[in-house]
Amino acid sequence: MSEQGMSPHGADDAVADLGPYVQGPEHSGFAAEEIDTSRPHPARMYDYYLGGWDNYEVDRVAAERVIEVHPQVRLSARANRAFLRRAVRELVAGGIRQIIDIGTGIPTSPNTHEVARETAPDTRVVYVDNDPIVATHAGARLTTTEGTAFVLGDVRDPQAVLHHPAVRELIDFDRPVALLLVAVLHFIRDDEDPAALIATLAEALPAGSCLVLSHATGEPYEAYAQGRTDERARDGVVSVYQSSTATLNLRTKAGIEPLFGPFTLLEPGVVRVPLWRPDGAVPGAEELNNTIFYGGVGRKG
Repeated sequence: MSEQGMSPHGADDAVADLGPYVQGPEHSGFAAEEIDTSRPHPARMYDYYLGGWDNYEVDRVAAERVIEVHPQVRLSARANRAFLRRAVRELVAGGIRQIIDIGTGIPTSPNTHEVARETAPDTRVVYVDNDPIVATHAGARLTTTEGTAFVLGDVRDPQAVLHHPAVRELIDFDRPVALLLVAVLHFIRDDEDPAALIATLAEALPAGSCLVLSHATGEPYEAYAQGRTDERARDGVVSVYQSSTATLNLRTKAGIEPLFGPFTLLEPGVVRVPLWRPDGAVPGAEELNNTIFYGGVGRKG
């Protein structure tokens, strides 16, 4: 390796293979015995990469297997999280006061609403994730503050997300919205049509709305002369995720850029996440080669 016009997936269509998530806005939670801890979950593995404790033994074992073949994965996770923070600060400073954060993962402070409210305390945030473990932690850490909510939902069911009562209560779709899909779409297969999912979400958002997207890749950093695809590491990581609740689908920069669809990319475009409007020292080429996330921000015209 070197971490949304209408789609055919309407609100009443069956959405297959959503793992633990049950389609529809009426689905509000899980009993503890319904939580699947028999297979690793990407959100809990990501929590482990970030040094969190909200994971199970099965997640830690899988994450350690990833670390064994790609030791820099923790570097990538931290860089990806820093990209999210910079992008949120930038968009809130530009006037956006509403955020839908899909695939939020295990809460990791500072969370999206905390970052946004450093600039604008009235920012409203809806968190969305399909993992019931995330829902459990969200109730304790994300939704105790006025102006925040959590929705148990899946990006593969965008209409259910958009029409969920909590989303409709907090988000005014006549005003610009920041849509966050950070380290999410590489868990969507090509046959699930990630571009169509983004197009469905985008259709509901007014002009001036923005998309923040990051995506894992297996290609080397183009400005690193010694860079090459480490096929053993790439295949080893992909193999670990084959046994998790969501497969890993690495894409190239050329495959990621079209996902922005109706969102016009802001400068500097799709880049390795440390290079997106850095607020400190920029890593060297070798570290950028080992940072496996591309990131970018687009604005709907």
